[in-house]
Amino acid sequence: MFTGIVEEVGEIVDVASSGEVVVLTVRGPLVSSDAGHGDSIAVNGCCLTAVAPDGGDTFRLELVPETLKRTSLSGAVAGAKVNLERALAANGRFGGHIVQGHVDGVGTLLTRTPGERSDEVRFSLPAELAKYVVEKGSITVDGVSLTVAATDGDTFTVALIPTTLADTTLGLRKPGDPVNLEVDVLAKYVEKMTAGYVGGAATSTTPKDGAE
Repeated sequence: MFTGIVEEVGEIVDVASSGEVVVLTVRGPLVSSDAGHGDSIAVNGCCLTAVAPDGGDTFRLELVPETLKRTSLSGAVAGAKVNLERALAANGRFGGHIVQGHVDGVGTLLTRTPGERSDEVRFSLPAELAKYVVEKGSITVDGVSLTVAATDGDTFTVALIPTTLADTTLGLRKPGDPVNLEVDVLAKYVEKMTAGYVGGAATSTTPKDGAE
């Protein structure tokens, strides 16, 4: 599990194909410092498994067809910057929100309006995800935990503070760029648990007339 608090901005240094699998080599000195084979690392919000870290400042990741189909990492190229976060330690600080690293869909940066020190940025999202995104709720964009400032149909707006602009790739993103999106998993659980109440009374499982 992750929290959406980016630890460092890394760089893809190599992209290679091995059959249907794409192997990325990523440079990230902080994340690599204690990475072990099989560790989970979020790369632009996508939970991936570190493969044979070299003990230096790089590690490798294997992207299978499912990952390539569902995330923006299908367009990964050498030299691209990526947001990196190690899995949350049991004694770590929970600074963002519950992030699984399971990308729900790919959105597009539509507009950004620079302020004096902050930016207001609007993104599109797949229509089927819109119901999970609410004003003042949480959403993960390329692995960054953000608060939704406004929603409008299948778009949402966030306000990026100076730290986010400086310490994540969102400061580099331009209109037209794809981004990985993960909605708040709590919204999905609420939807499932209340599904029986939508459109009528839910079926009760409480024993009646003293039945056990």
